[in-house]
This record gives sequence, structure tokens and C-alpha cells, in this order.
Amino acid sequence: MTQGLIVAGIAVLCVCAVYLVLAARVVKQYERGVVFRLGRVMDSVRTPGFTLIVPFVDRMRKVNLQIVTLPVPAQEGITRDNVTVRVDAVVYFKVVDPTDAIVRVEDYRFAVSQMAQTSLRSIIGKSDLDDLLSNREKLNQGLELMIDSPAVGWGVHVDRVEIKDVSLPETMKRSMARQAEAARDRRARVINADAEFQASKKLAEAAQQMADTPSALQLRLLQTVVAVAAEKNSTLVLPFPVELLRFLERAQQGPHPDAAPPERAAVPPAPGQAPYAQAPYAAASPARAAADAGNGGQAA
Repeated sequence: MTQGLIVAGIAVLCVCAVYLVLAARVVKQYERGVVFRLGRVMDSVRTPGFTLIVPFVDRMRKVNLQIVTLPVPAQEGITRDNVTVRVDAVVYFKVVDPTDAIVRVEDYRFAVSQMAQTSLRSIIGKSDLDDLLSNREKLNQGLELMIDSPAVGWGVHVDRVEIKDVSLPETMKRSMARQAEAARDRRARVINADAEFQASKKLAEAAQQMADTPSALQLRLLQTVVAVAAEKNSTLVLPFPVELLRFLERAQQGPHPDAAPPERAAVPPAPGQAPYAQAPYAAASPARAAADAGNGGQAA
């Protein structure tokens, strides 16, 4: 009798041990357990720690509540300004309702991935190339809203969406490089022209100052000689007045065509001829004829 009790006790202990092995479950801190009893989901979600279920009756699925980093494959599309680009992104999301994530969608990770790819292609078609390159914050917000709207019904919350890279064709890269180079060249020319304009103002003021004070020009020439001599070269600088160059230039060109002919020397009258009767001489020099007429009047 005693042996039978001992065997029965051992059998009960074995059954309890097997039951515990089959019924015991451990839920981690970042997980939640959704229990299905005979196919029906239980209202209570198992919290982290040790928990028991009914073997062969209950079935528990664990749901990870950590933020999931989901890379979105590169999507090729045509922007609104007809440029072919390839854009890839990354989605950060987490499960906020474990029951909906298990019951309402078959695979919430796959669903979020497909929704992200579709939304990314839609964003590419609605945006310009400049927006994809420089206005990504606005596109990220729009993309996050497009993905989060259907994901709310799946018990998933999209925390953030980021566009990682925008791949352009080689021809477009070269065109953008030429455009940037032309813009930099334009800015350089504008800056150079502005510098020349400011320098011309200062030079005009300096010229006016030197015109008022002629000795300033001589001092400036001496400073130039000193600057050239400091280079330790064989160059000899001789200041040459500009007025002398102009005088030499006029001397090489000869008299101006419209200038009056030079005066002819006076020829003494022949014996028996009236004085100052040379008509050609008077016609050749009107100023001299007027002077001679004055002299004649005085003599009269």
C-alpha cells in the first residue's frame, strides 16, 4: 500500500512537471503575449514575466514592442519635372497594440514595407528634383503621414521616415555641375566688377587730390621707384611726364589741316612801287593785313 502511494505520488509529480513544462511561458520586458484560446483571442495581454497557459488549449504569440528599423529598397521613378531618379529610404516604426498587430494584418512588417515602397514611389512622382535634393524635411513628413495613416489600423505607429539617398543619371550630374560652375563664375564676375567700381571711385578721388596738390604726384612716383627697387632686379624706372609724350605726338603728326598757314616775311617795296601793295600777302595773312592797315593809318 505504501509503495502504491509512493508510485502514485511520483506519477502525479511527473504529470505536474510535464504540465508546467507545457504551460510555462516567459515574456521578456520588450514583448507582450497575445493568447488564443481555442482560436479566440483573449482580452488580456500577457505582461512581461512568468505566465502560464492551458496546454493544448491556449496558444500564445509574442509581439515585439521595440522600434523596428525597416530599410525601404531603392525605388525608381520620374519626378514632376521629368527626371528619372532612384530613391531609397528607411522607416522607423513600433507596435502599440499587440492584438491588432496579430489579428488585423497577417504580417505587419511586410505590410509596412509594401506601404513604404508604394508611398515612396508616389512621393517621387509628386515632387520636383530640387525638392528631393534640398527640401527633404517636408518630403519626410509627407511620406510619414502617407505610411502612418493605414498603419494605425494595424496597431503600428510610424515613428519616423527618412530619405537616405537620391541617385541621379550621369548626364544629369554633369548638367548640374555645369550649372553650379556657371553660377559660381557669375558670382565671381559680379564681385570683380563691384571691386573695379569701388576701386575706380577711390582712384578718381586720388586723382582729384593729386590734381589739387601736384607734389603728391611726385611723391607717388618716388614711392613707385622705391617699390620697384625693393625687388632687387635690374629694372630701371624713369618717370616720364604725360604732357611731354603728347607734345612729341603732336610734333610727329605735323600742323593740323584746318590751321592757318604761317606768316610770310615782309618784302621791302621796289623803287617806284607803293608800300604794302602785295595783294597775295594780304590775302594769305588776314591778321597781318589788318596790322599793316593799322600801321598805314598811323602813318597817314
